[in-house]
This record gives sequence, structure tokens and C-alpha cells, in this order.
Amino acid sequence: MKQPVNMPPGVVMLDVIGMELTDDDRRRLTHPQVGGVILFARNYESPTQLTQLTQEIHAARQPPLLIAVDQEGGRVQRFREGFTALPAMRELGAIWDQDPARARQLARCTGHVLAAELRAHGVDLSFTPVLDVDHGHSSVISDRAFHADPQAISELASSLIHGLRDAGMSSVGKHFPGHGHVTADSHHELPVDGRPYAKIEAVDLVPFRRLIDNGLGGIMPAHVVYPDVDERPAGFSEIWLKQILRGALGFDGMIFSDDLSMAGAQWAGNVVRRAQAALTAGCDMVLVCNDPQAADELLAGLDHPLPALGMARLLRLRGRGGVESPAQLARDLAYLEAAAAVRMIGARNGELPLYR
Repeated sequence: MKQPVNMPPGVVMLDVIGMELTDDDRRRLTHPQVGGVILFARNYESPTQLTQLTQEIHAARQPPLLIAVDQEGGRVQRFREGFTALPAMRELGAIWDQDPARARQLARCTGHVLAAELRAHGVDLSFTPVLDVDHGHSSVISDRAFHADPQAISELASSLIHGLRDAGMSSVGKHFPGHGHVTADSHHELPVDGRPYAKIEAVDLVPFRRLIDNGLGGIMPAHVVYPDVDERPAGFSEIWLKQILRGALGFDGMIFSDDLSMAGAQWAGNVVRRAQAALTAGCDMVLVCNDPQAADELLAGLDHPLPALGMARLLRLRGRGGVESPAQLARDLAYLEAAAAVRMIGARNGELPLYR
């Protein structure tokens, strides 16, 4: 294996083509603008294969690139075979309606299992939890949201984050300031949420405010326009990111753009202009996914080093050092009890194992 390239992390997170690195992947991963990799279902075949892939990605650079995934649960779970089936967050919300204490405990179990299994296979971070309020309008959010009540979301997401921390993983809340009130899917078009700021603040910002106060590690803004605040989508808006998120809410963690390949990001122009606009607005790292040509265009045209403050935020986001092996995980009593509890969520019966 080649020696890792000594290079500080950059501001771009991109994907890789398949289940093992190609020459094009390796070329991109050693570009100075790259700081992380996001994995998808196409990158996964088995736990062993995933471990080999993450080891190769981590070995490409020193310090290692951040490896992330969308492993929320329910329909958004990239790694399935060989991993515990995680519930959609709405399942936890339904349990909350009957037994809030049990729902909190199960949310913490879910976070623990999610993080422990990813870290055991070399993945540093999941873009979770979803903090959007389920207003009943959004099919792309839908059961990814914990609940329609922002207080319930706050409680359940806080418990899930505690579970992530139990296994040494940080958290990234999305989609700031809330994607749940719009019908349009920002993957395919640019949604517009015409509510006044006062209504957004009173409802949708509640979970973000609560979780920022509870140590949320990162935030991903929405590709949604809120014209009462700014004509720019939130992820390209200095008002939303610098004045409200950094200023009014006091957030000092990492801000990741949502995928700049989505239709909701096309507002800003070509991929280089999108990245520049997002970084100028206040994002620390920008994502470009599922478009290798756009990734090459961005790496060729972007000149934006990660500043010292962004570097510090990235280091904090990595969580604690060391990763349990799958064999160690199989002997970890707290993990085994948490996994048993998570497997019971669909049935919603039986006694809840003690969470240690």
C-alpha cells in the first residue's frame, strides 16, 4: 500500500464510484480541496468489503479524510445486509405518543447501534438526526421526521444523540431551518416556504435551538427558499447561516452544505459557483455527489482552503479516537442490549432490556 499523502483537509466532500477505489477515485481523494467522502448503497456489498473500502480511503491521506453516510434508519439506510435494521424515526415518534420514557430509551439505543456498527467498519459519521417537523406536506421528509410536535422531536433527537455519543460518534442535524413544511422535493426542484419568520422560529427552529444547546456537532441546511427572510436558499444565505444560525442561535459546529448536485442548488449557477456561494454564506464543507464530471469541474475550479476555525470544527466532529472491531462489538454487552431493543421496535412489545 502506498504511503498516505500528508495534506490538510479541504472543503469538498465527494463520493466514490463503486465498492473499491478506482484510479479516478484515488486521484480525486488526494486533491487538496477534498476533505471527506460520503458513501452510498452502491458502495456497499458486505461488512468485510466496507471495512476494506474505508481502510483504503483513510490510508489515502494524513490526516485521514472524514468518511460519512446517510444512515438514518427506515428508507434511508445505505448499509443493510449485515447491519441492524434501524427504524424510521417516525416509529420512535409513535412510541412517544404512548410512552415517552420508553421512546427516549429506544432512541438512545438506536443511536448507539447506528454509531457502533458504522464505527466498527471505519465510517466516522452519519448525517443524522433529521430535525425537520412533520407538517404532513413533505413526501421526501415524511417518516424520516420523528414527529409533528417540535418538543417531541427535541426530546427524541437528544436521546438519539446521546446514543451516538455512547459509541463515540458526533451528530449532524438536518435540514436547517426545516424542510417539512414544503411539498416540493429539493432533489428535483427548488421549494419555497412562504411562512413568516415568526412561525418558522416558533415551530421549526425549536429542535435546532434545543439540540445546539445540547452539543449538536454539525448542521446541514436545506435547499429551500424562505422569502420572508432571504431570496436565497438557506444553504446559500448569509442571513440564515451567519446571522441566525451562528449569531442568534450560537451554533459553533460544522456546517455542511446539502448535495450541490441537487436541483435545489442550481439556483447558484454551475457547480463552482454553487460551492463558492455556499462557502461564502457560511458553510464549512460542501458536498458534491453522484456526478463525477461535476466533481472534477469543482476540483479544477475551486480555490478555497479550509480555514483554521473550520479545521477545528472538523476535528471536534470526528469524535473519540479508536474503533471497536466487529468482534469486539459482538462482545459488548451495552451494544448487544441496545441492538436487541432496536430489533423489537417494529413489534413494539416485550420488556425493554436495561440500557447500560
